[in-house]
This record gives sequence, structure tokens and C-alpha cells, in this order.
Amino acid sequence: MLAIYFLSAITAALAGSFWIDCLYKMPNAPLTFPEKIHGKNYFRKIFIATFFFAAIILNAELPKFLAAYNITAIFFLLLITATDFEQYIIFDKMLLPFAIASLPFIIILELPLLNHLSAAIFGGGIFFILMLISKNGIGGGDVKLVAVLGLWLGSEGLIFVVWLGTILAGVFALFFLLTKIKKRKDFFAYGPYLCTSAAYYLIFSNNLFRLNFIID
Repeated sequence: MLAIYFLSAITAALAGSFWIDCLYKMPNAPLTFPEKIHGKNYFRKIFIATFFFAAIILNAELPKFLAAYNITAIFFLLLITATDFEQYIIFDKMLLPFAIASLPFIIILELPLLNHLSAAIFGGGIFFILMLISKNGIGGGDVKLVAVLGLWLGSEGLIFVVWLGTILAGVFALFFLLTKIKKRKDFFAYGPYLCTSAAYYLIFSNNLFRLNFIID
């Protein structure tokens, strides 16, 4: 079984990295470091394969639909983390299928549709206001990511993810400033910390584990 998991992780890494490379090659793709496209490719594949394999292992004992729900979301979260770290960009062409992929799971797992839609609308709306107040300190990609996470996780999950993601981002921002890796005016990727928090919630949240009773 571990061999199947390993092959699945390798396949996900190759497919996901190929998709990212295609997005980078789009005409007028708003890349921050276009000269570094190829330099990150090898490490990106290792990153995606490693954490996707871990996600499969951690979800292996769950009912199949819940496991598929978690693993599908984590796949997208890994790709978004990669592009945001590499180029400070979250592609709409990645967020749209991420959002659409949530709908079958909401129906199959009998999740509260209204709650998830409300979380997407209000979460995205609040972050849009914060983007305007911060004068683009929060990017448009982050706003859309929060909306999609609301669709996947619902209100309770989104609140947890934003809370934990903000703490993680603050800790790492302070670390980067103190170590002089970054300066105050440098770009800072917020998306990866939201994605990390969302992955943690998907895997370890008691609320999602309670869905065992729904499926059984």
C-alpha cells in the first residue's frame, strides 16, 4: 500500500508542477521573479511529493469520501503555497477549479451549504475591505483564497484558519525582519500560512473527524 501512496505522491507532484510551469508560461503572467522560474522546479516537486505523501498517510484510515475531500483540498493548497512562495502570486486559474471542486464534496458529505457559501462571501468580503485599508498590503489573491477556503471549510473552519494563519505569518515576518532576510518594504507571501493552517485544520480538526458518523 505504501508503494501506491508513494506513486500517487510522485504523480501529484509531477502533474502539479507541470500545471504551475504552464501557468508561469502564460502570456503576461504577473511573475515577480521571472528569471527564477526554472531554478525552483526541482525543489517544488520534492515539496509537493513529500507533503502530499504525508497527507495520504494521515488520511488513510478515514472513510473514502472524507479522505478524498481532505486530500483534494491539500493538493490545491500545496500548489498555491508553491506559487506564492516562488512568485508571490496566486493564480485565478488555480483558485477557480479549487472552488468548483468543493461543491461535489459539500453535497456528498452533506455539509451545510448555506454556512459554507456565507463563509466564502463574508470571509472574502472582509479581506477585500482589509486589502483596501492596507493599500494592497493584502493582495487580491489572498482575498480570493480566503473566499475559496470559506467554501471548503465553512465559517468555523475559516475563522480558525485566518486566526492561525495570521499568527504564523506574524511570527515568520518578524523572524525574516530580525534576521534581515527581508526588509520592511519587501513583498511578503501571506497565502502559504493560510494554506498551512487550512491543511492542519483539514487533517486534525475534531469537527471534520466527526463526519465519520455521517458517512457510516
